Amino acid sequence: MTHLLDRRDFVKCSAFAGAVFCGVPLDVRPDSHKPLVPKSAPKKVIVVGAGLAGLSAAFELTQAGHDVTILEAQRRPGGRVLTLREPFSDGLYADVGPIHFPDSHEFTLNYVTLFDLPLQLENWIPQRGLGSLQEVEQGGGSLFHIRGKRVQNRPDLEIDWPVSLTSEEKELGFQGMWWNYVKPGWDAMAANPAAPNWRLGSLQEFDEMSYVQFLRSQGASPGAITLLTTGWNGLWGDGPETVSALAVLRDKAHEWKGNNWFAIEGGNDLLPKAFAVRLSEKIRYGTPVVRIEHDAQGVRCIFLQAGMHHALSADYLICAIPFSVLRDVEISPPFSPGKQKAIKELPYFSVARVSMQYRKRFWLERGLGGDARTDLPIQTLRPATRFQLGARGILQSYTGGPDARRLMELSESERIRFTLKQMQEIFPEVPEIREDFKGGISKLWDEDPWARGASSWYKPGQMSELWPHIPGPEGRVHFAGDHTSAWIRWQQGALESGNRTAARDQRSLMKTAAANSSWGSC
Repeated sequence: MTHLLDRRDFVKCSAFAGAVFCGVPLDVRPDSHKPLVPKSAPKKVIVVGAGLAGLSAAFELTQAGHDVTILEAQRRPGGRVLTLREPFSDGLYADVGPIHFPDSHEFTLNYVTLFDLPLQLENWIPQRGLGSLQEVEQGGGSLFHIRGKRVQNRPDLEIDWPVSLTSEEKELGFQGMWWNYVKPGWDAMAANPAAPNWRLGSLQEFDEMSYVQFLRSQGASPGAITLLTTGWNGLWGDGPETVSALAVLRDKAHEWKGNNWFAIEGGNDLLPKAFAVRLSEKIRYGTPVVRIEHDAQGVRCIFLQAGMHHALSADYLICAIPFSVLRDVEISPPFSPGKQKAIKELPYFSVARVSMQYRKRFWLERGLGGDARTDLPIQTLRPATRFQLGARGILQSYTGGPDARRLMELSESERIRFTLKQMQEIFPEVPEIREDFKGGISKLWDEDPWARGASSWYKPGQMSELWPHIPGPEGRVHFAGDHTSAWIRWQQGALESGNRTAARDQRSLMKTAAANSSWGSC
């Protein structure tokens, strides 16, 4: 069943309507969007990148009356918010970037409401490894495929996990192990991890260990660690043994605050498209930036358009592209040593999404939810069309780390065949895996020259070393993107950073005396 909320119903029922805005510098409220009010002469601002971070910053500054130009290398808005509608039939689509978001993500919901975009209520409960609430209620739940054995994870079943667990862990069950081993890490973050003045402080000890080491320190057995890191939790960096425990725990602390989970009806790319419609005259597509020049008087961008170099000057610049792409942009004069180090060393993790269309949703006919977490190279499966109408459906794999990079070595047709073979291992008794298959398509974010990875992450020790140098400005050059926010990997992070950077720009503009720039405009 599809659950849709219109704007009025959403404002009435969502926890967002009573959200507390802790430390948010921009005056954004769910009942009415209050734009920035300029207190100085309008200024020229260049925004590099038309992802959600750049779009939201440009939107707020434009609302405040400033002269904004967005330079976007691609010929579409959205960055890593991407919805595929081809080669699928019957109007089906698959999001290969962000999938959904909780009601605690106030910036995302604010813009969805502002632009009157319809929502789907998903009620996803990923922390418990059960799939969606709807699937649990229907008796499906999610599947685990570990060490060659398939297990249906339902709260009403006594599960014989194919790993060695202590007697206490067996009694706790999967959800109980989450609460026992993972939640203490969230509780340790007494301070709001999203506050602008958030500091690691005593939490640095979590940054010095990997996520696996953290679970071990909490008393988790090797078998419990296997269960708790299979599938979704293995999509951080190159696996849970390689990523800073603090980075994962900070993300989970945000995620757990959500009571309801949503997706945008029609595809999550409708959000950046809504921004783009309102900023259409401000966006220059197909204009990759190759050089940024800056000093105390202003900024200048050198970019390519139709194979030729062009220049654009302004008072300020907002850099809203991933550091993985910024590394190849020439900066003159160079940024501070700390910023240079962060740009050079901040890692981005590999993600591959393979979307497979089927003539019918065989998983529902067999009483299964369609979600699967595995220790196979495919890693996870999810139904991309859970709330879309029609008989046909799309199952989508979500693969991260080294397994995703190995998929890059294959051709498109080989990736599809490989995914089919993996799915057959999960569902060996289901002939429809091949019989009802109608085609597929892959998206590997490492291959995207304007992303070069799905999102940033931190190795143990890197958060304390790099994070202090990531969000702050360099003179008249400011930085936005989920990598500069507390909400890494989320649309909320991109939007929050755009708002924060726009507000910071606004304060800078108010402090700057109106003066003629020494830069020529081309």
